[in-house]
Amino acid sequence: MSLMEQRREAIERTLEQVRAAMDGKGVTRTALDAVKPLLIELADRAELFPPEHFPVAGGHGRVYRLAEDSDRRFALYASAGLPGKVQPPHNHTTWAVIAGVFGDEHNVFYERTDDRGTPGVGGLRKTGELTVRRGTACALLPDDFHTIEVAGGAPSLHLHLYGTSLENLPERVFFSAATGGAYSVFAAPPAIAAPLLPAAELKAMLRDGEELAILDLREEGVFAEGHLLYAVSLPLSRLELRLDALVPRRSTRIVLCDDDDGLARRAARVLMHLGYRNLAVLAGGVRAWQAAGFELFSGVHVPSKAFGEFIEHAAGTPRLAAEEVKALMDRGADMVVLDSRPMDEYRKMSIPGGIDCPGAELVYRFHDIVRSPGTLVVVNCAGRTRSIIGAQSLINAGVANRVVALKNGTMGWHLAGLALAEGKTDHAPDPTPAGLAKSRAAAARVAERAGVAVIDRDTLRRFRREHKSRTLYLFDVRTPEEYAAGHLAGARSAPGGQLVQATDAYMATLNARVVLVDSDGVRARMTASWLVQMGHAEVYVLDRADGLAESGPEPLRVLGREASVATLGARQLAQLLSQGEAVVIDLDSSLAYREQHIPGAWFAIRARLDLALAKLPERGMLVLTSRDGVLAALAAPELQALTPRPVKALAGGTGAWRAAGLPLAAGDERMADAPIDAWYRPYDKNADVEASMRAYLSWEVALVEQIARDGDARFRALGQSGATG
Repeated sequence: MSLMEQRREAIERTLEQVRAAMDGKGVTRTALDAVKPLLIELADRAELFPPEHFPVAGGHGRVYRLAEDSDRRFALYASAGLPGKVQPPHNHTTWAVIAGVFGDEHNVFYERTDDRGTPGVGGLRKTGELTVRRGTACALLPDDFHTIEVAGGAPSLHLHLYGTSLENLPERVFFSAATGGAYSVFAAPPAIAAPLLPAAELKAMLRDGEELAILDLREEGVFAEGHLLYAVSLPLSRLELRLDALVPRRSTRIVLCDDDDGLARRAARVLMHLGYRNLAVLAGGVRAWQAAGFELFSGVHVPSKAFGEFIEHAAGTPRLAAEEVKALMDRGADMVVLDSRPMDEYRKMSIPGGIDCPGAELVYRFHDIVRSPGTLVVVNCAGRTRSIIGAQSLINAGVANRVVALKNGTMGWHLAGLALAEGKTDHAPDPTPAGLAKSRAAAARVAERAGVAVIDRDTLRRFRREHKSRTLYLFDVRTPEEYAAGHLAGARSAPGGQLVQATDAYMATLNARVVLVDSDGVRARMTASWLVQMGHAEVYVLDRADGLAESGPEPLRVLGREASVATLGARQLAQLLSQGEAVVIDLDSSLAYREQHIPGAWFAIRARLDLALAKLPERGMLVLTSRDGVLAALAAPELQALTPRPVKALAGGTGAWRAAGLPLAAGDERMADAPIDAWYRPYDKNADVEASMRAYLSWEVALVEQIARDGDARFRALGQSGATG
């Protein structure tokens, strides 16, 4: 068991014992005396608190958050200090127990002697003193005062347990002298940290087989410049929107990454309040990872992209260049082009004559699209990955036809100077019973070769009961339309082709359980075969997906939603704008803002609102909006804390504005922040599109060598027993 997991278990067990010791007993010295040995026992396990995880930094010391209840109660900290660190006489306004891990923390205790009749002044009388070191502890009632000094010649680390979190104690005070006198508010430490994790330890954790989620808190555009292979982009700006879906189990080991700029620390506090209990921050950020000799990857969805390149090399997936395919078309060859992307991408641009058939649908619908074994089948996507995986899916399924991937997809077609179709909606037909029977047999053979396990409903129920100790991802891999018409309770929509193409967009926890569901016995098995080859060790297919009791689109579970945010309606906002009494701040992605926004709105990034404020007009109410208003409501209290100006959120967001029939604008003329929030695909750019396409395609091809250097991927192709790492 890893050190992070051992520490989490020990802390949770201790806090459970503390709650039991204090349950119904009130805050008394007797109750706190029962807590002291519990905290001493935890502190005695010094191996759980190594100095490299809790370094002294920033002057004389640093405070680390170890645990905190969602209601801000029962908060546990590790306080690291250098010799000479001193805290003046102060109280806590809640109970406190302190135990030593290593080093000496000398405490002098006081009681108030005045009647508290004169605000701002008071008297103190010394009542005792104790040097807290390993094996000892002290306890303080809410009105007790004490001083702290790190004594001796060595750094110290002590556990501090409070009845309420430090940031939730606004009435704490400190005296300037040991005898009392004037007192002032004793603020909480300005930057409470999370335990740090050196790069080398994280590298080892990637291979220990335990569950692990690496979350990169930087904006996606920054993430795309360089990140860890298995880090998932989850910007602090959108943390509450995607966290529950990506990391559903609250005790999962989570390592947070940033540029050593405080984003991870800010995220750790949010995560703790949302119930996540096993957190660490990559020490020194992503550049420290690189400095340790480890690889940084550019781009997005790198594990999936790299896997596609690996498969082409390992399986020898055949391909044809755009010019070759066009020549065959011009000769009237017996051929069909199958576009393996979702309909929204296909509609924007496609190969002329191509038919939309997203990744997991290829084997499922193939036998009713291609009736002759002599027909050449060309599979394409926008670039390379889905072309390769789609073509190899049909080859693995044993179809009689010659199957090739279109080299470099629609980008390759465009770079060859060939015209793309726009606005097409041609899609593959539903399978006939005869076609479905062939597809089922083929998918079953592929799944067996890949080692995919099939489970029944009883096993799924057992997996669900074990959710506190093992992460379970339950994905419905059919089309979004089929999912909305009816799906298994609790399943998430993850169309199979997209799940393989962008696995990190659906799940962040490595070494988790994955159960796939369909209604046909084809799509789940084909998708599972790819996830197994990608290195996911526990992938299952539910044998029967009857009882599809839920309907509608996948619900968005937003964590930490504020209940009392001031809002206004779209027409109220329109009136204020006409009078020059409001400034609209759009927190949607810069891509969405460029395409459509409220006239006069400013683009900004939620996690950087403090920087955006200086660029906004100085007059008028600040009104936050986002696509549906959810992100705006989350950000409103944060913005209000930064400015005395009134702040409201637009109810229903920009969608409500549109639904009200109000005008919209396009373009990027009012940017209060740089568009670093999103990764811009080559065809999202306004200039140098062809150069960007060539660079992107070269990047994909080069991933094979880079993942080999990195060594953490566990890719394999059907028939291979080895792996890339």
